[in-house]
Amino acid sequence: MRLLLVEDDRSLGSGILNGLRHAGYAVDWVHDGDAAESALKSEQYDLLILDLGLPRRSGLEVLDGLRKRSEDVPVLILTAADSIGSRIDGLDRGADDYMVKPFDLDELNARIRALSRRHGGRRSPTLTHGDIVVDPAAHKVTKQGKVVDVAPREFAILQALLDNAGRVMSRSRLEESLYSWKDEIESNAVEVHVHHLRKKLGAELIRTIRGVGYIVDKAQ
Repeated sequence: MRLLLVEDDRSLGSGILNGLRHAGYAVDWVHDGDAAESALKSEQYDLLILDLGLPRRSGLEVLDGLRKRSEDVPVLILTAADSIGSRIDGLDRGADDYMVKPFDLDELNARIRALSRRHGGRRSPTLTHGDIVVDPAAHKVTKQGKVVDVAPREFAILQALLDNAGRVMSRSRLEESLYSWKDEIESNAVEVHVHHLRKKLGAELIRTIRGVGYIVDKAQ
């Protein structure tokens, strides 16, 4: 998953950034509302983590712009403990959840997973396809009940394809879910990760749609 973090507090933002990257997310971090607006218009994100008290353009203004463009990316608001009115306003204007500062990174990760599930229309905390089970919370993959060792970016591709089972995902979209701005993208990285997943989980799991991308068919 690729996340956009919008937080002007450098110390807090750095801690969140490092925690999210450690959890396996690709994260871009901007420090003001104008930069957030530009990022949202130029990149595709799976989730937005949005502080409300931002320089140049408030978090609520960023949220308004996002929803006016009919973009349905989930939004998690970060807010101060005494700003109940702002929390209510944010939820009423299209945010999906909020967290009060200070907060625990484990809870933040849990809320991200919950928002991802709701956005994908599923309730189960795991993704199941035949005899393959993916547990995002534990970052664990099993096949026929046995743990399969997958690299972090292999895990990210597998989760993205299962979250979108039945829909083709382009190579560029998969790359966007794997890499933040500062990451160096290797030209054939997606192909290599897909090749490894096929070796570990079965060649039939991921189909190549020539000239388009990859798909995991919906389980029968």
